[in-house]
Amino acid sequence: MGFKQGFLWGGATAANQVEGGYDEDGRGLANVDVVPVGEDRFSIITGQVKHLDFDNQHFYPAKEAIDMYHRYKEDIALFAEMGFSTYRLSISWSRIFPKGDEKEPNEEGLVFYENLFKECQKYNIEPLVTITHFDIPMHLIKEYGGWRNRKVVDFYEKLCRVLFNRYKGLVKYWLTFNEINLLLHAPFMGAGIVFEKGENQKEVKYIAAHHELIASALATKIAHEVDPENQVGCMLAGGKFYPMTPNPLDVFAAQKADRENYFFIDVQSQGEYPPYALKELEREGIEVPFKKGDKELLKDNTVDFISFSYYSTRVASANTEDMDQGEANLLSTVDNPYLESTEWGWQVDPLGFRITMNDIYDRYRKPLFVVENGLGAIDTPDEDGYVEDDYRIKYLADHIQSMKDAVELDGIELLGYTTWGPIDLVSAGTGEMSKRYGFIYVDRDDYGNGTLKRTKKKSFNWYKKVIETNGEDLTNK
Repeated sequence: MGFKQGFLWGGATAANQVEGGYDEDGRGLANVDVVPVGEDRFSIITGQVKHLDFDNQHFYPAKEAIDMYHRYKEDIALFAEMGFSTYRLSISWSRIFPKGDEKEPNEEGLVFYENLFKECQKYNIEPLVTITHFDIPMHLIKEYGGWRNRKVVDFYEKLCRVLFNRYKGLVKYWLTFNEINLLLHAPFMGAGIVFEKGENQKEVKYIAAHHELIASALATKIAHEVDPENQVGCMLAGGKFYPMTPNPLDVFAAQKADRENYFFIDVQSQGEYPPYALKELEREGIEVPFKKGDKELLKDNTVDFISFSYYSTRVASANTEDMDQGEANLLSTVDNPYLESTEWGWQVDPLGFRITMNDIYDRYRKPLFVVENGLGAIDTPDEDGYVEDDYRIKYLADHIQSMKDAVELDGIELLGYTTWGPIDLVSAGTGEMSKRYGFIYVDRDDYGNGTLKRTKKKSFNWYKKVIETNGEDLTNK
């Protein structure tokens, strides 16, 4: 027996990477809008350079993205043709509250998502909605300093109340924050943080982390109060760390790296700060800004399931000098000599997917949901826009087989699987369109040129067959 009946198959996107329409129908400016493609992107998303507005020196891909704001019906119809039973998408916070701190939401933004969810419903596609996917209104950054400020918890709570009430009966699967652990590695993208000169950056990150964890618990509480049918998950940038060698120092380095990765999920799933984190923060003189009732809120409102992205495993070493290092989904890693790499240097490890799933399931014993997995590659279309992407089919087939082994052979409870992304979109890490993931080719380059025409790749019909057979037929025929 492989995947159970009712297993949710689909794909995942994020508002800022697909929607565009950045200034339409009352939408306000968000952090992700002003992050450009090119060499300055990394220093901006990590909060090291203050860049809160557009300029004439850069191209900003999120402004238009792939224009799904105007084309969502066409795109959802294509997803339905593949047989999706779920579609993971995210809310643009500044579509609902343009500045973030208004008393009343923007009705035009609410109507857009209501129409989108109804379009999904038309095809029996279950929306899986990320409340914030690297997304915070710019006003909350300029006025309040982003998630470093406790007041932002209140604004997020208001957003959640509006969403859960407005979309009751349309959405039942929710994720509170996308890849919440990346706050520690891309704090401007993850929390709207720009560092001031001389401040303790680690302290700022963990203060922001506490506020997001409180906000996540509040969201979980409200979701269950509004509709007991609601299922709320957390979301981790997953990928097991291997020790570079059997040297105990390397094993310990890997354990520490894993713990940093799992810290947020430990709190969201188990309801309290783990002792290792409290001890480390204490050693560094960082005080967690607990307020009255915080500990009870965390304890009483743990998540229903654990969702995560998986692209690659990573390697940790006690001594990283003289070793090749790469970036895997914004997390630095020592290169693994036993694995091949993608064009962007991400190492391909299907067995590592199973290992990561077992690691997470052993740790939390809650249902898992794989909400991102895919291959970013350069696609070369023919004159009709068709791409013969056998490399993508192989990558996904190998990973789905490994996921199947985790369910069949290891007994892991798995709710569903959504590939990243089912249609070409703007890369969060690099801002490029040329780093393509989709089953659907979008005619657009890294600097906004192209017709935005959608064309099915070879992998489109392959994934359709995978879904039709509930993961039984992974062959490339």
